[in-house]
This record gives sequence, structure tokens and C-alpha cells, in this order.
Amino acid sequence: MVDRRFAPVSGPAGEGAVLPQRKTGRSAGYDLASTADVTVEPGKVALVPTGLKAYMNDDEVLLLYVRSSLAVKKGLMLANGVGVIDADYADNPDNEGHIMVAMANLGPAPVTIARGERVAQGIFTNYLTTADDVAGGAREGGFGSTGAR
Repeated sequence: MVDRRFAPVSGPAGEGAVLPQRKTGRSAGYDLASTADVTVEPGKVALVPTGLKAYMNDDEVLLLYVRSSLAVKKGLMLANGVGVIDADYADNPDNEGHIMVAMANLGPAPVTIARGERVAQGIFTNYLTTADDVAGGAREGGFGSTGAR
């Protein structure tokens, strides 16, 4: 059993990372914040760095959802709808498991996300596999790499 937790990535990418917290006792999600000012142009996608990686058990996943305030007030959505952070993403050789939030701007004007602004909620959950599941090999890369090779 792994000690489920967030940790900063090493080096400059992890500088300024804020360990996520649930804001109330009944909150499901941990708020993830940006470690840089990022401008998302209209109709474009930008990666928002969090400076974090996540450790979890093999049968768990961290799901990322856009904070509702960004969607309603700023017209930002996650480019992939829901971000999926697999258990083997942490400490991968390409980017050490750095969680980057892919934000899409649906509005007519550029939107700047400020350093320290909370951009997503992360929810840890278990998942199920089929009885005849045959998983592939080990993770070979970082962001967007599962099944890419």
C-alpha cells in the first residue's frame, strides 16, 4: 500500500508548488494551483504547471476537473474534459510526473491564470478492470505517453 499523497517535483519546475488541500471536511477534491502566470488565447489550449506529482496505489487514479469558477466566470475548460493521472505517472523518466493542466479557452478574449490561482480539483478514486484484462508494459514517458509508442 502506497502512502497516497502529493509532492513537489524537483528542480525549478517544483518551485512555488503548493500542496493541495481540501477546503472543507466534505470536499471530494484537492485544489491544484498554477506555479506560473499562463495566458490562454481564445480557441487555444495551454498547459498550466502545478509543480506537483501524485503518489497512489496501483488500482487508483487521480481525476482532474476544472474548477467551476474558471468555467463559469472565465470560459475555461479542461481540453480533455477530465484529466487522468495514472498511478505510474509519478517519477516517470520524461517529466518526473509533473501534473500539467490542459486548459482550453472557449471565450472571445485571452484569459490569464495567475501564479497561485487554483485551476483544478483532483479526486483520487479506485477503478476496476475486466476479468480478461491484459495490461501492457511499463510506462515509457510523461505527459500523453500512454499507448503513444
